[in-house]
Amino acid sequence: MKAATATLVIPTLNEHDGLKVILPQIDPRWVDDILFVDGTSTDGTLDLIRGWAHGRLLLQKRPGLSNAYWESLAVIDSDIVVTFSPDGNSLPEAIPALIAKMREGYDMVIASRYLPGAGSQDDDPVTAFGNWMFTRAINLLFGGRYTDSLVILRAYRRGLIEELEMSGETSDFEPLLSIRCAVHEKRVAEIPGKEPRRIGGIRKMSPLGSGWAIVVLIVREWLRLLRLKGRRGEGACRSI
Repeated sequence: MKAATATLVIPTLNEHDGLKVILPQIDPRWVDDILFVDGTSTDGTLDLIRGWAHGRLLLQKRPGLSNAYWESLAVIDSDIVVTFSPDGNSLPEAIPALIAKMREGYDMVIASRYLPGAGSQDDDPVTAFGNWMFTRAINLLFGGRYTDSLVILRAYRRGLIEELEMSGETSDFEPLLSIRCAVHEKRVAEIPGKEPRRIGGIRKMSPLGSGWAIVVLIVREWLRLLRLKGRRGEGACRSI
C-alpha cells in the first residue's frame, strides 16, 4: 500500500534570522511538499524563501496564524499536514519522526515539550504555567490525555479538519484541534519534542492576550460539548 503523503507547512512573518539557520537543516526528501505561508514579511524573509531551491510560497490574504493555516489547507492535497515554527523553536529532526508515527495510523501526533527526554528552553515561568494549566484543563474537561496541547509542532490527517467541523474557525488552531480530537476520541499520540530558544526576531505571542483567548475557547468548547451531550440524550429518549 502506498505511504501517506505529507506537506510541511511553515508560517512566516519576519523570520529571516531563524529561517537562515533552520532551512539548511530541513531535508526536502522528508516530505512530498513544502509550503511557506507568509504574512507580509518585510525583513528579507521572502527573498530567503524564494532563493531556497525547495518548496512553494503562499502569500497570506488575512493576518493571523490561524488564517495562515486555513489558507494553506485550501491548497494542500497531501494526506498528512505537519506544522512547523521557523523561529528556531521547532527542531527539524522531529519532522520525519512525526510523519513515521502518523503512518502507524494516528489521526494526530504532537511533538510534546513536556514528555521525558524533551523540555523547553524558551519557556519562562508564565508560559510554562500557562501551558500546564491549559493542558490540564483540556484533559479534565474534554477527556484528553495530553502533556502538551498547545505546541505548533505536530502532524495531523488533512481530512481531520472536516471530520471535526473545524473549517473556518478563527480560534487558536492548536488548542482547538487538541480539544476536538479529545471530544471525538480520535487516535492521538505524542513523541518527545525539544523546544530550543528562539533565533532572532521577537515573540509574536502575547502571554496575556493568548491566554485570555484560550480561556474563551475552552469555555465556548465546553458549552458546545454540553449541547452535543444534550442532543445525544434527547435522541436516546426519543428512541425508547
